[in-house]
Amino acid sequence: MVRIIQEKYDNVQVIAGVATGAIALGVLIADELGLPFVYVRPEPKGHGRQNQIEGFLEKGKRVLVIEDLISTGGSSLKAVEALRAAGTEVLGMIAIFTYGFSVSSEKFIESKCELTTLSDYDHLLEASLKTGFISEKEHLLLSSWRLNPSEWTPNKK
Repeated sequence: MVRIIQEKYDNVQVIAGVATGAIALGVLIADELGLPFVYVRPEPKGHGRQNQIEGFLEKGKRVLVIEDLISTGGSSLKAVEALRAAGTEVLGMIAIFTYGFSVSSEKFIESKCELTTLSDYDHLLEASLKTGFISEKEHLLLSSWRLNPSEWTPNKK
């Protein structure tokens, strides 16, 4: 991730991790790059100072968001919205993995937030098939899941 950030986002000033899965990863990346780190909750905290963003964040800073997993994109983009509302410029988001659901792709396009991922569901399935971890039949079954995961059942195929 650090190499990608250095190649694509050489002007980043702050790393922001999406709570809670990307906090540790974001801290490691920020440390490696020598940049400040903040983390963002999907919603403001319900008690205390009711912060949604934790850490020192100045308006006008260029922020790169770190995420672990992109499914529908909802919670990830709530973090982007919070950062923008705080007066920062969100350069984009880097995540470890995405399922590649069309709903998430559409949401990222609508929000004008570039998403870069290290891997995705298609590559996971292809590697699993190539190494013999899954069979061709299982590959087809798992590929069908992504088309409509909320209504998918393995007995339909």
